[in-house]
Amino acid sequence: MPIKKSDLYSKLWASCDELRGGMDASQYKDYVLVLLFIKYISDKYAGEPFAEIQIPEGAGFADMVALKGRSDIGDQINKKIIRPLEEANGLRIKADFNDDALLGQGKEKVEKLSNLIGIFESPDLDFSSHRADGDDILGDAYEYLMRHFATESGKSKGQFYTPAEVSRVMAQVIGIGKARTSPDTTVYDPTCGSGSLLLKVAEAAPTEVSLYGQEKEEATSGLARMNMILHDNPAAVIEQGNTLADPKFLEGAQLKTFDYVVANPPFSDKRWSTGLQLEADVFGRFDGFGTPPDKQGDYAYLLHIVRSLKSTGRAACILPHGVLFRGNAEAEIRRKLVQRGLIEALIGLPANLFYGTGIPACILVIDKAGAQARGDSGQGIFMIDAAQGFMKDGPKNRLRERDIHRIVDVFTRRDERDPRYARQVGLDEIEKNDFNLNLPRYIDSSTPEDPQDIDAHLRGGIPEADVAALGRYWAVCPQLRAALFQPRRPGYVDLTVAPAAIKATIHQHPEFQAFTEAMTSHFAAWRAAMAPRLKDLEPGFQPKAMIQDLAEDLLAHYEHQPAAQALIDPYAVYQHLMDAWAGAMQDDAYLIDEAGWVATPYRVLETKKGKDGKAGKTVDKGWACDLVPKALLVQQCFAAQQAALDRLAAELEGVQAAQTELEEEHAGEGGAFESLDKLNDKEVKQRLREIGRAADAADERAALQRWLELSEQAGALKKRLKTQDAALDALALARYPQLSADEVKALVVDHKWLAALERAVHGELDRVSQALTGRVKELADRYGQTLPQLTQQVADMEARVAAHLAKMGFAWK
Repeated sequence: MPIKKSDLYSKLWASCDELRGGMDASQYKDYVLVLLFIKYISDKYAGEPFAEIQIPEGAGFADMVALKGRSDIGDQINKKIIRPLEEANGLRIKADFNDDALLGQGKEKVEKLSNLIGIFESPDLDFSSHRADGDDILGDAYEYLMRHFATESGKSKGQFYTPAEVSRVMAQVIGIGKARTSPDTTVYDPTCGSGSLLLKVAEAAPTEVSLYGQEKEEATSGLARMNMILHDNPAAVIEQGNTLADPKFLEGAQLKTFDYVVANPPFSDKRWSTGLQLEADVFGRFDGFGTPPDKQGDYAYLLHIVRSLKSTGRAACILPHGVLFRGNAEAEIRRKLVQRGLIEALIGLPANLFYGTGIPACILVIDKAGAQARGDSGQGIFMIDAAQGFMKDGPKNRLRERDIHRIVDVFTRRDERDPRYARQVGLDEIEKNDFNLNLPRYIDSSTPEDPQDIDAHLRGGIPEADVAALGRYWAVCPQLRAALFQPRRPGYVDLTVAPAAIKATIHQHPEFQAFTEAMTSHFAAWRAAMAPRLKDLEPGFQPKAMIQDLAEDLLAHYEHQPAAQALIDPYAVYQHLMDAWAGAMQDDAYLIDEAGWVATPYRVLETKKGKDGKAGKTVDKGWACDLVPKALLVQQCFAAQQAALDRLAAELEGVQAAQTELEEEHAGEGGAFESLDKLNDKEVKQRLREIGRAADAADERAALQRWLELSEQAGALKKRLKTQDAALDALALARYPQLSADEVKALVVDHKWLAALERAVHGELDRVSQALTGRVKELADRYGQTLPQLTQQVADMEARVAAHLAKMGFAWK
């Protein structure tokens, strides 16, 4: 059966459970990733004499499997598997499979390693047959593991991974996606970590490009090399060493220059100058700019990047916000970079995105080709403050798909329509701020204060200025304003309806109904155009390319609709599709990509662990179908039977509710059920026999008999429900082999994918009405009572209190 991405991810993450406890994520990641790597290269390259990756005789995954259960399994993996692979391919694999301190000793180590290897023996992980060519399932799985390892590794050890979302932004803003690339196009990351950033740039390029990376940590550079191979970039050059003190990529005695450079260097590296002659850097990286301070290495890395760029090169570098405003030597470097026009753009990111730190960071975009013109013209820097666009993801924040797309769109178009988000800041303005680039000096992205109108509080009425501020609603529904408000006095209005009727007034207004219908039709038009395209998908269509095209089409569809642009955020609609993709749609697409439009049910078998922790009894949990779930099939093909089942379930629920109510009524001291140890049929019947026909037990007898009647009714209903449910289950299961490809397409595309997306998009209409209703009600409540009215209420209450006190003989003064 084709593998689903989510199943692959969970299977790999489950392998980590075998190692948790004895070591932290920064250590056990090495073992899991090495096993994934060996399994993959064994499946893909074994037996190919001229393959880019060589598998020496006796060093494949099958040879590792043969070591399971051996007392010297760890030592043998090191000697017979790891070392030969390293020597044959120039790899550095740091994981020591014979480490007693991390893996335990004796039987513990043998079982741990054997179980770990066993997980990768699963047929689901046969990468020779399950890999979707050109779509990189394995690379995504590796990235999934890296992200989770970075999350678990904590503050000090999570810097080997740049979040994929940030990497994608950087790949887009350097413009490689629209460039004419070739294998001669070079991309460099001087602090490449696990290589994820380099790979995102390669993925964005139209053609194959040449990748170069250097990483200081030996273990992490090994991960990067494996990452390149798993992402089908075996020719990438990854070197290990200190980039600033010992750069590995040279052309003679000078630094090699590249077309593109991307980097996420360690923030404010305090040891950056170790091993360097600061006053006479042999590579001239600080010439004309000045030497960065000893304890702040941010500009050292940035200047290395500038020197490593060709004259036509572009770069993007992640740096902490401190580089934008710190003084002394850094201020001088910053001034020269700006004056020379090297900084094309500055993008402020949300806080807590990165795994090594919680502080906010920014992306500096460097453009050497346009630097001269930018400096001479005083064009300055295009600034984006994207700090507010993110979602919570566990302990970290994360850019959503909509946030990524908006940043890239605004950057590419130089869109200044929202000055609270982005604007082009001229050199003269930067000079006035003494070359301080702190974003709040240029972009005010703070939430505007909601003003309080004193006159309205004193004399009543809603300020017309507050009503006018809702202009985007009145632009779409101009007559709705008059339906909600009427003049009170110059500059102030009153509600024409009671506050409780605001929502109904908005929903029932002809203009709002017309807007809703127009938006419904707008989605329907897109749906009608997309459904045939989706149904034409055939194996080999490459899901990533498909969803990208589909999402761009949807975004453009909403961007070019005037009414939608006013009230419906196109990026919110885009996000709904990307959320659907991250859910079931992605797995469905990969199933179709490998096996076509085939809906195949399968048994769900759950193996429970015994008391000794080993596999125990296997339980049959029924059947399921991933592409066409049972609930969807039943909804479309057996709606009448399901409705009958639902009615029966509702009847049972009513009987059980009546039974519960009866129990509550007669529970407690003196109740009919007080004497029962347990409330069940047996106990109730026994009690009825005990009290017989006694006259003084009439109430108890009636309650017990009624409970028994309800219990018997519930039992009978449960039996009928079980019988009918089993019958419906059998009907559904028998229907799958009869489904044609066209029927499967209709079920999946029309009733699963697009129906769910339509519901989500319709929710945006609800948000529009809720937002308008909430704001109008807020204004009505705020100015609903004037100060004189409140003063009179206080006086009335004081008088009432005084009157009550007087009656009790107290005088209120």
